[in-house]
Amino acid sequence: MRILTFIGALLLLAVAIPAAPTSASAQALRTWVSGVGDDANPCSRTAPCKTFAGAISKTAAAGQISVLDPGGFGAVTITKAITIDGTGSQAGVLASGTNGIIVNAGVNDVVVLRGLDIEGALTGLNGIRFIAGASLHVQNSFISGFRGAAPNGMGIEFAPANTASLFVDNTIVSNNGSTASAAGTGIRIRPTGSASARVVIDHSQVNDNITGLRVVTSDTTGTVNVAVHDTSLSGNRDVGLLVVAASSAANVMIDNVTIEGNASVAGIRADGTAGTVRMSNSNVTGNSTGMQTVNSGKIQSYGNNHVDGNGTDGAPTSTIPQK
Repeated sequence: MRILTFIGALLLLAVAIPAAPTSASAQALRTWVSGVGDDANPCSRTAPCKTFAGAISKTAAAGQISVLDPGGFGAVTITKAITIDGTGSQAGVLASGTNGIIVNAGVNDVVVLRGLDIEGALTGLNGIRFIAGASLHVQNSFISGFRGAAPNGMGIEFAPANTASLFVDNTIVSNNGSTASAAGTGIRIRPTGSASARVVIDHSQVNDNITGLRVVTSDTTGTVNVAVHDTSLSGNRDVGLLVVAASSAANVMIDNVTIEGNASVAGIRADGTAGTVRMSNSNVTGNSTGMQTVNSGKIQSYGNNHVDGNGTDGAPTSTIPQK
């Protein structure tokens, strides 16, 4: 009788204590996707998920989603610190008629997108649309075919509502923007509210868009600082580098940059008294106009650039002594 009573007490205790969560329901710091995966899986190395959207809910904040093999992994919205790494695989994001990747994370969250092929199929809205977060790193990626009508048609739309940073490295951004109008840009920097932005673009190609790189401060009271190194802003339909800054400052430094064959407007255009482009070791050739300033915009040269062979070369507004 005592034994039966003891067993009964153990059974009651087991019922009273809630079951611990299983490993399948817990978020992992490292998850995996595969072209032959299934989003019902736990996204482990041996049981990968099918899409980035399926994997991100099973990945802990500051974790990483890795790509096992080639596939199309779908559009995704990111709301936390995360790394998505497609290195070594053809990691595709097909975003016909929609945004490829939206980043709307916390103000301290760092997002890294590496080794991705983000394709808009000529109807996509924006390849990457950044709304909020601490910083976005785009590395070793290809972004093309986002030609949705205004206000869309951006390869990368960096429009943070909080002060944030963008780093683009070894990335190709091409064939973005609506051909029916002047809408669309390879990379557009446009913070909102009181946000400031810091941007570094390095060893990249921003070619064959409507506008290559567009920096705009009309929607913010903050400041934008951009550095472009060892990069091509060429073959764009309207402008290679466009800076529009009437009141809030936009400072763009280009070093060892090729700006060639931008067809209908200019290689470099600085529009507005708060907009400044500084040039060093750069080549500006084959554009309709090489350098163009309007509304008291400024283009400052360190005196070591090559600007010739344009329809109209133009001239810097001032020369900065080299130190």
